[in-house]
Amino acid sequence: MFACLKALRPGLIAVCCATAGPGFAQILNEVVVTATRIEQPVSEVIADVTVIERQAIELSGAVGVADLLSRYPGIQFQRNGGTGNTTSAYIRGTNTNHTAVYVDGVRIESQSASGGFNWEALPLAPIDRIEILRGPAAAIYGSDAIGGVVQLFTRKGEGPFQPYAGLGAGSYNTYQVNAGFSGVQEQWDYALGATKDKSKGFNVLKAANPDNDGYDSHAETARLGLQINKDHKLEATLLQSKMDAQYDGYGYPGKVQDDHSIHSLQTTGLNWSAQWTPEYKTNFLFTRSKDDYQDPTTSYQTQTQLRNYVFQNEFSLDIHRFQATLERREDALDNSDTSPVQTSRSQNAVALGYGLVLEQHSLQLNTRHDKDSDFGDKTTALAAYAYELNQAWQLRASAGSAFRVPTLYQRFSAYGSSSLQPENSQNKELGLKFEQGFHSLSLVVYQNILDNLIDYVSGKGTCSSAYGCYVNDSHARLQGMTLSATTRYQGFNFSGSYDKLDAKNTDTGKALGRRAGNTLKLAADTKWQDWQLGSEWQWVDKRFDDNNNTTVLPAFQLFNLWGQRQIDKDYSVLLRLNQAFDQSYQLANGYYTAGRNVFVGLQWQPK
Repeated sequence: MFACLKALRPGLIAVCCATAGPGFAQILNEVVVTATRIEQPVSEVIADVTVIERQAIELSGAVGVADLLSRYPGIQFQRNGGTGNTTSAYIRGTNTNHTAVYVDGVRIESQSASGGFNWEALPLAPIDRIEILRGPAAAIYGSDAIGGVVQLFTRKGEGPFQPYAGLGAGSYNTYQVNAGFSGVQEQWDYALGATKDKSKGFNVLKAANPDNDGYDSHAETARLGLQINKDHKLEATLLQSKMDAQYDGYGYPGKVQDDHSIHSLQTTGLNWSAQWTPEYKTNFLFTRSKDDYQDPTTSYQTQTQLRNYVFQNEFSLDIHRFQATLERREDALDNSDTSPVQTSRSQNAVALGYGLVLEQHSLQLNTRHDKDSDFGDKTTALAAYAYELNQAWQLRASAGSAFRVPTLYQRFSAYGSSSLQPENSQNKELGLKFEQGFHSLSLVVYQNILDNLIDYVSGKGTCSSAYGCYVNDSHARLQGMTLSATTRYQGFNFSGSYDKLDAKNTDTGKALGRRAGNTLKLAADTKWQDWQLGSEWQWVDKRFDDNNNTTVLPAFQLFNLWGQRQIDKDYSVLLRLNQAFDQSYQLANGYYTAGRNVFVGLQWQPK
């Protein structure tokens, strides 16, 4: 199983649990929270988890979160054009709305149309760390975690006062500016940051509008923590961002139509953690998110608000770890077009978990019962086991169920159907992992069976609208494997992964649209004089643009080069050449992507 990955060096994806070599000491003490929703050493993690640290984010040159995630095993993405346009991320071939997304523990998603997180809404610059969990996790997180969970973390205060600032420029008249500070003062820790990105872009839909389609975004983050005493801490988090992106809509051939999509996102969270005894710990979280979308061209607007109340209990007894969680979630939707007749709902849940680490054996058991105000009761479960064959080799196996409830728009708008039922999945997987020094090899195979999938159809069944409606119309089987490896040879660090995916609609026998059956990702870096130099190569196989398999999107490859140099103790420079082969390719039929482009960035962070 490709478990617990991390960017150890620029361009190198290394297994977090590696046990030897320079730079691995901090990895051994790495703590993740996404695997079980509580802090857990990576050495005890059974789930398929990847960790991406700040250095890898900065070196990536990516603007959007999905762009970066697509460089890691098991993840593909598609976008209708350039940055800021409609974006989808597929974890192990599942739909984009089958991934639960959090920012600093705050759940974010939309209750309009197909739902899920609007990946184009959040720029990557304010993110300090990312944890990716592959595989179903509804037994821990509830609805939507069919394909996995992505948790994004902003910068937090650590150590003495630390300011930073950066600026960059690149092709397509692209500019980026960021600044902030963080630190610890007595019992307080704090972090404040802001970023601004702007680009004139390129023409993404040449067949319709002959104009360039750029974007203008900004984001601000803040975290404040108070260590009341050694056992109790309060923390508040805030993120707000706005993305104004130009896009091309069909229907205006030869006419310059300045279409804009404006996404605003806001998250707030309050967390009280308490260590009551050496064995017993609690966390109480209150979170709120607001996702707003506007299209000035059509005067369309939709807004989703989520509120979550989470009470977590953790009890450790020798080699045993128990957890119990109570959670309430409240959803609200305000939609200017065909507003739903019902605009709110709630879910109450209780979740139980058990973990065991005994010599060569590791065990994780989770179950959760959700009671939805619309659908009633839903129970999910997860079981995972790992066995260490020796100090280098480990076998892993897991099985779990998951579900996703329809959005308020899908059930109660003019195009909705009140008879819609939740989508369901049953997943099983096996993994084999090898780690020794700088060398690692991992293999994970999986199968995910989905039923009651929700599709939009025209004039079918009991649709009250002549334009169609949402129905539980199909079933799917997602099966595949991920093979990955890392090594070091003569001063070079190498990493690579290969994904084989068979994603099919089992009712029609046709492939699910925009999922490639084969993807190959390679990276290498080395130190040369005062420079850290690296390269990235990605090959994506052909795939169908639609679920009817009528339009083929050709295979493509991307090759990027980068270099970073510490000018002095306070300044560093980053150079990137993206799309070095300047290949013309499409992620969605008719929509073009960026060609060869360069980016130069300067960062100031006093030591």
